[in-house]
Amino acid sequence: MTPGIRPGTRRPTGPETTGTLRPPLVRELLLVTALFLVYKFGRQVANGHETRAFDNADRVWDWERALHLPGEGAVQRLLLHDDTVIHVANTFYATVHFPATVAFLVWLYVRRPAHYLWSRRVLALVTTAALALHILVPLAPPRMLAAAGLVDTAQVYGPSVYAATPDTDTMANQFAAMPSLHFGWALMVAIGLIAATRGRWRLLWLLHPVLTLLVIVGTANHYWLDALVATALLGAALYLVPRPAPVRTGRTLAVRVRRAPAPRPAVAPETARAPESALTSGRTGTPRSADEPVLAEALR
Repeated sequence: MTPGIRPGTRRPTGPETTGTLRPPLVRELLLVTALFLVYKFGRQVANGHETRAFDNADRVWDWERALHLPGEGAVQRLLLHDDTVIHVANTFYATVHFPATVAFLVWLYVRRPAHYLWSRRVLALVTTAALALHILVPLAPPRMLAAAGLVDTAQVYGPSVYAATPDTDTMANQFAAMPSLHFGWALMVAIGLIAATRGRWRLLWLLHPVLTLLVIVGTANHYWLDALVATALLGAALYLVPRPAPVRTGRTLAVRVRRAPAPRPAVAPETARAPESALTSGRTGTPRSADEPVLAEALR
């Protein structure tokens, strides 16, 4: 039997028990709401600058070709094979980004407080850096770039979260393509869930950013470089924000322990029998006397 483990011993797998206090809910709601509002209003401040945005788009397109990155059109052609597929991709782009991130933070807040604080700080740092780049480097998305030859799938197939023209859009800054927060947040959701869980299949969370990347590129809302820059910003944030301690949880999981076989009782070795001597006789094995032949001769 394994030392220190008894049959039926249970290992922790459930809610976190690291001792990290869950932050006050009202404070967290205010912080997250404030971050969202700063991001939205910041994007509005960065709106406009159309000439700079298209000049930067031409440069990004040329850089991608110089780096021999695959064309965004290759992904879009795969989606355009079926109207339903491209509609689903547009719906994913419009509806999954914020709800998935909010659900991620809520789950961490309830089940993994330490990982919630870590993830919230990382997301805040990435979003702040992205907002600064949106202001400093306005960038027209590939769907607006004539050289790309791509279809604005949201406008053609729907649904769309953007106005038909950037100058009439009062809800979003369409020149905030780099970095892609769709991809950056999706990648952080996957990394955060992998770090906060212990399931055998937890690496499958990486499918979320992979699918997000295909959607943002295939719908011509982002360049490949937008995702690469978002990845670099996330990597820097993860380096700067200390990671929480490994998860120790309260729910238990049975551990099957194989019992060692019981030892057999010791058996005394059998005493070896001496071979019958020439001096033994008959069935009794009684030794013969040396005078026995003389006595027999005298009795005749």
